[in-house]
Amino acid sequence: MTGKLIRMAFLGFVVLTPAGLCFGQGANAFGQPGLPGQPGDTSGVSAPTNAVPSISDLMTVIDKVTTKEAEGKDWSTPVKLVIIFTGLAILPSLLVMMTSFTRIVIVLAFVRRALTTQTIPPTIAIIGLALFLTLYVMAPTFAKVNTNSIQPYLADEIDFQAAGSRAVDCIKEFMLRQCREADLALFVQMAKIEPPTSLMDVDMYIVIPAFIISEFRTAFEIGCLLFIPFLLIDMVIASVLLSAGMMLLPPVMISLPFKLILFILVDGWALLAKSLSLGFK
Repeated sequence: MTGKLIRMAFLGFVVLTPAGLCFGQGANAFGQPGLPGQPGDTSGVSAPTNAVPSISDLMTVIDKVTTKEAEGKDWSTPVKLVIIFTGLAILPSLLVMMTSFTRIVIVLAFVRRALTTQTIPPTIAIIGLALFLTLYVMAPTFAKVNTNSIQPYLADEIDFQAAGSRAVDCIKEFMLRQCREADLALFVQMAKIEPPTSLMDVDMYIVIPAFIISEFRTAFEIGCLLFIPFLLIDMVIASVLLSAGMMLLPPVMISLPFKLILFILVDGWALLAKSLSLGFK
């Protein structure tokens, strides 16, 4: 019973809840044909298998998993609330560790630091932008989870254990595409296990830290490249002030408007969002 609860929490909240809460009915978000009937009415209509799972699908999964098959009765509301809030409690950590959120939020923090705007944009705005860019980047993966795991499970084609395994495989496939071979080999070596014949045979406890280390490296590389043009502006402004004898005037006060003008002229936020989104394999 405990293992069943853990698998349900992972499948229902870690993998599916972010996509469902953000995109709702995913078909409309990607230009798929709208559902018939009134807006938001999903009764009698199954969700497209090539779209991210909707909130109604997630609730159906929860109800189906938490139903006692022998008695045909649902669990009590307090038990369901405990399961839901447990999944929500571990959701932030797993969202950071198993998705594109880490790289995106680090790069955005580097940009704010390079602009020397201190708390502008505010931290909550940086995290919010990183969150929704993460959901945008992970949408194809969530759609694959919906196709391979959620819809077959709702159609009673597979059991819950198989659905959870398929969902984990979809997430693992995404993480393996971002991992560097050197980082993956490092954790395989430290685990003192035989090198697997296939990448998909690597256990998740090895894939997750290798993925995080790879994301850290990539994010810091991007951050270093972003610093270069702004650093050049600081050096030029400092040289001009020094040659003019204005040594007591902080160069940051003069260079900040030039940095902002440069960032605006190149449409920095749009360019940054595009580069981050297309940077994932």
